Amino acid sequence: MIWLALIACAYLLGSISFSVIVVRALQDFDVRERGSGNAGASNVLRLTGRGPAVAVLLGDIAKGVVPVQVAQALGAPGAVVGAGAVAAVIGHVFPAFHGFRGGKGVATATGALGSLSLFPAVLAAVVFVAVAAATRFVALASIAAVTVFPLLVYLSGQLGWIAPVPPWLLVTAVAIALLVVARHRDNLERLRAGTEHRLGDPVAGKEAV
Repeated sequence: MIWLALIACAYLLGSISFSVIVVRALQDFDVRERGSGNAGASNVLRLTGRGPAVAVLLGDIAKGVVPVQVAQALGAPGAVVGAGAVAAVIGHVFPAFHGFRGGKGVATATGALGSLSLFPAVLAAVVFVAVAAATRFVALASIAAVTVFPLLVYLSGQLGWIAPVPPWLLVTAVAIALLVVARHRDNLERLRAGTEHRLGDPVAGKEAV
């Protein structure tokens, strides 16, 4: 029951949508109704500026870090730690406190995966930066980074760069990757159509990440 409660708390923590809270507090509108329509730091940056966006980004990352760190501190089994990480990302994507209309989970996934295995997460961040710099497609960079993370974890373990990788960690990484990619399905369709928003371009309507 303690571990189930821990997983439930991870979901509830993930359900705190900092983008919705911060933008409503500062400018009294729903971030999900303007710009890209996404409840995430990128849309906050577009609509309210750098300061609020940084605050939202840090808050969203913390939602992934805290459940993993707490579970590990309490000596939870690996499967519980992984389930807590997945629950936090699910909470961000489908927040109970905000009508189950959340963001795409990238920042929260970053916090969770980084806490689970830091070195592969750093490598995944390098992939993100490289793809974003080369294409200016933030969505594509996010998809690439989260997709390659499970492979980076596996290879890091096989090559001895990190401790042997337990199966629950790979399952967790794959589950989070699938969830984040699924949330980017509209971006993937726009990428195929050649209409996806590039970083730095003006935004119209409901486009972009």
